[in-house]
Amino acid sequence: MFKFMCLLIAAAARNKFLVPAVLGSLLLPACTPDQPPLKPWREELAVIVLPDGNDTDQRFERHLVTLFAEQLHVQVQFMPLPSGQVMPSLLDRKAHFAAAGLRSTGTDHVQFGPVYQTVREQAVCNGVPVRNMKTLLKKNIAVVSGSAQEAALNEAQKSTPALHWHISENLTVSRLLGEVAEGRLECTIANSEQLALARNYYPDLDSALEIATPSRLAWAFSPGAAPELLAEAEKFFARIKQDGTLNRILDRYYGHSKRLESGDAVAFITRTRTVLPHIRGLFEEAATLTGLEWQLLAALAYHESHWDPLATSPTNVRGMMMLTEQTADRMGVTNRLDARQSIIGGARYLMQLKEKLPLRIREPDRTWMALAAYNQGLGHLEDARVLAKQQGYNQDRWIGVKKVMPLLAQPAYFKKVRHGYARGGEAVVLVETVRMHHDMLHNLPVGTVPRLIPPHDSGIALKKLK
Repeated sequence: MFKFMCLLIAAAARNKFLVPAVLGSLLLPACTPDQPPLKPWREELAVIVLPDGNDTDQRFERHLVTLFAEQLHVQVQFMPLPSGQVMPSLLDRKAHFAAAGLRSTGTDHVQFGPVYQTVREQAVCNGVPVRNMKTLLKKNIAVVSGSAQEAALNEAQKSTPALHWHISENLTVSRLLGEVAEGRLECTIANSEQLALARNYYPDLDSALEIATPSRLAWAFSPGAAPELLAEAEKFFARIKQDGTLNRILDRYYGHSKRLESGDAVAFITRTRTVLPHIRGLFEEAATLTGLEWQLLAALAYHESHWDPLATSPTNVRGMMMLTEQTADRMGVTNRLDARQSIIGGARYLMQLKEKLPLRIREPDRTWMALAAYNQGLGHLEDARVLAKQQGYNQDRWIGVKKVMPLLAQPAYFKKVRHGYARGGEAVVLVETVRMHHDMLHNLPVGTVPRLIPPHDSGIALKKLK
């Protein structure tokens, strides 16, 4: 009888039946005798996350959890699980909470913490975007099991009973969006941020239909979660909202996602397959010399020259990294049109700019500000930081500096700063575009950018690329 009850409870959890609180509290812990006991949260946080640690949503969630653990002065044990196993595992009390982009409405059997992000849930279909629920009824829709998107469909079905879909146990939202873009799936559901990121890889993806109320995302806590832990979560989110930390983290992971236009995204993806393999070794060599990521250097070079080693501007900046004569001389570059010299010189210059920034500026802001200085110079960056402080922003955070940097082109501002006029808006565009290309290079499928030739053989091949 005991074994039967355990199986019944497990089946109910998998099928999203509401397990009575008393029954769950009495039997669920006992139904998993082989499971190591959950440590007290004051010793270690056990947190369920989704498996793809390189996915933007998951990197964002893990960042938040890490900050929360630092506030509590405890270690974190991340427990990667597919979306469909998140709620059953919480009901089984296998973790203290789940940080998995969960919709905090329409679910009564777990407790939710404070909302940290609100996103629109949209139908994304191959071909012409659907514009009404009636058209969506005729489509083949797939969503991730246990996801916020499935919860949104459940809400939509209350007003549109004929709405139907099937669930995917093993794919992520980004993978489903890829299948829609490639014509292997008719429709899926994604939130506005997920779609914005995916459109940089698949520019033809579009949506014109919100299927339900926006998802208010929050952490989900197990039914028996300690009130003290919930109180700590409340304090944590209140603090990071008040001091701007949450906005900075949202900007770090999503603030640049809408930067690329459709044609730009297509051109970039194309050149990662046709040009970058020939020069990847040069970026890796420069990365080894400077400690910078090769993807960051490649992203900067693409913005500067579209990976053209012979690029020249009307202002006489030249080469792969578009160096001025003065910068080239300082970095020991004798031929700006030599790709290897240009890339290594540009990498050393960027590293030098980072080293000259105040030590209190932390990553990733340190890198973003160094990129802005690469474009406009340290003096103009310092002017922007002064303006940021005057206007109540944190001068050591890029999210504040980028709001005021375009003001350096306006007389009311540049006449009052030390270094005068600057095209500050250009620096902001450079930084945000490089951030996007950098993330795209990290997220491209393994093997997309092979390394075709060693660095010392690259000169001849580069001449042929033109």
